[in-house]
Amino acid sequence: MASVARSFTRIASHTAPRTASVRVTTTSNARRAFARQTFQSSSRRGYASGPGRASSSTLYILGALGLAGAGGAYFYFNNGSFITAKEGSSAETRGAFSPNKDDYQKVYNAIAQRLEEKDDYDDGSYGPVIVRLAWHCSGTYDKETGTGGSNGATMRFAPEGDHGANAGLKAARDFLEPIKQQFPWITYSDLWTLAGVCAIQEMQGPIVPWRPGRTDRDVSMCTPDGRLPDGSKEQSHLRAIFGRMGFDDREIVALSGAHALGRCHTDRSGFDGPWSFSPTVVSNDYFRLLLGEKWNFRKWDGPKQYQDVASKSLMMLPTDMALIKDKEFKKHVERYAKDDQAFFNEFRDVLVKLFELGVPFQTKPEDRMTLKPTTSD
Repeated sequence: MASVARSFTRIASHTAPRTASVRVTTTSNARRAFARQTFQSSSRRGYASGPGRASSSTLYILGALGLAGAGGAYFYFNNGSFITAKEGSSAETRGAFSPNKDDYQKVYNAIAQRLEEKDDYDDGSYGPVIVRLAWHCSGTYDKETGTGGSNGATMRFAPEGDHGANAGLKAARDFLEPIKQQFPWITYSDLWTLAGVCAIQEMQGPIVPWRPGRTDRDVSMCTPDGRLPDGSKEQSHLRAIFGRMGFDDREIVALSGAHALGRCHTDRSGFDGPWSFSPTVVSNDYFRLLLGEKWNFRKWDGPKQYQDVASKSLMMLPTDMALIKDKEFKKHVERYAKDDQAFFNEFRDVLVKLFELGVPFQTKPEDRMTLKPTTSD
């Protein structure tokens, strides 16, 4: 059912329009109208929490030796990745495996296929939680110390996997584990960010250039708690958190547009509900709703959050409302609400920057690759 709902959402731009409190084009109205109806009638919610399973390079090496003794070779690289090869094969003769764009496209396609097949999560897609994994594994970067960032995949270990901001991301890590087993040569660090790119593109978002080169690190490289945003705070907190990573006001607002996706859960952040009526489609709806709907405090026993007056089914966090309270932030909110292409372009650029934080690449920016969405077939 969820797969059908997503397919209908993708084609709804060709159906009849609706009226709304936010002024939109006829095409956008129709797509969002159907998304609203589909979401309200058929959304499903799932919950998962808990730390990731720690891994051991020693165990990997022992396992590799066992595979080699079984008639194959299993090559280990200093970046923590592995590759199996049949005895006497060209891969064994080379003693190394150097993946190219076609190989990464195969990984991408496998992730996309799994996203399509596994539609039993939240609103019918693991896409939003995969984006959250890629963002949280990258957003720990500290430009002053050079620590954190997407290089390392240290959320695999309990100290970082147990951070409050990472609650529920075990679902995303577990979702990607079969992909890692299918392509053992790719590092977790590359896999998680590539999966983020895949999820964005498969949910009708912009094409996001990406390059490999991240390495997996051990538990000693886990970052301290408190480096990710706290939704209960306001604009000074946003500037402190994102400024530590090297983002300016425009980039902070562009990244916040990811809140068009997914929802909050009471057993994770304590907050509850989705930001938009189409939480599995990348769009500029987040900005349009911020400006176009009326928002009041929700009356409930949970933490302070806002609720839309019209449907009482959407939510905004204090950090979201800070974007329209602050005049420097608000000008970008207004710009993105009016021009979805401007949002897509700048969202793409800031995602590239985010996913590369803290990575000592051996390649140049011009070596980034663009991987083909399966939705374009």
